[in-house]
Amino acid sequence: MTPAIATVRADCTADPAGTLTFDLTVPASASAPAPAPSPESVLLLRRRGAAGGRPGGTVRIPLSGSGPGRLRAVLPASTELSEGRWDAYVEEPGAETARAVEPGLRDLRALVDRGPDTGTARVSARVPYPTADGRLALRCWVRAPHAEAGAVVVGQDGMTVEGVLYGVAVGEEAAVEARPPGGRGRAHRFPLTPADGRSGAFAFTLPYGPPADGPVDGAQLWQLWLVPAAGAPGVRISRILDDVWSRAKSFVYPTRAPAPGVLATPCYTADNDLCLRLEPGPADR
Repeated sequence: MTPAIATVRADCTADPAGTLTFDLTVPASASAPAPAPSPESVLLLRRRGAAGGRPGGTVRIPLSGSGPGRLRAVLPASTELSEGRWDAYVEEPGAETARAVEPGLRDLRALVDRGPDTGTARVSARVPYPTADGRLALRCWVRAPHAEAGAVVVGQDGMTVEGVLYGVAVGEEAAVEARPPGGRGRAHRFPLTPADGRSGAFAFTLPYGPPADGPVDGAQLWQLWLVPAAGAPGVRISRILDDVWSRAKSFVYPTRAPAPGVLATPCYTADNDLCLRLEPGPADR
């Protein structure tokens, strides 16, 4: 049986359209040269969790030689990947198991501040990232329609957000809703306004007072949804059109005290969805 390829490290490069190129290095050992790729070698992407064993849960990308000890795989932007986290492996014929891939250099500058056409019905994004245990994975989003958050300005009494809406037009009575955790309790709605003349651009100000008026006896994450028109379904407000796979710890905003014993902070989840976090605080703040 042919042994699996030894440790593999992948450098990732993105182009403005979202196509990802993986250059894999197969290091040579002291006693043997790096194994040449067989025609059947593939870069295997497997969706994490139970979804990886279902139809559409794996994608195989052919590998080709790009130099001594190097392999290359190209993931076109048009390739279908469901929303979620996808782990990368090298699958070699005859090997008992596929080998995980280690992250190398990641040149993702082309992903920063991408701007699809606002008429695009579906927005997809994928960002390579290193996992906590040192492996290479992709964070993929598929949103139809999509509300991309931009600048978040924190005031004393509320937060002002600008963004761009893709896949649906802003209509009459457009609004933003702050929805309580788990849908338990009343959502609060605030008007949406056009911004800076761009197609699909929007802005809104969310005062902290109404959400903070209820009992806050523990940490609460209020989700922010854009409602394009009266009676229309909501669109989750997120930020996915750049090179950041998780904003939960890297984007930190000031905390305010909108009511006695309550602290309010804009934040992103690990999936880059925009929220308002409420938590108990000192009564004298």
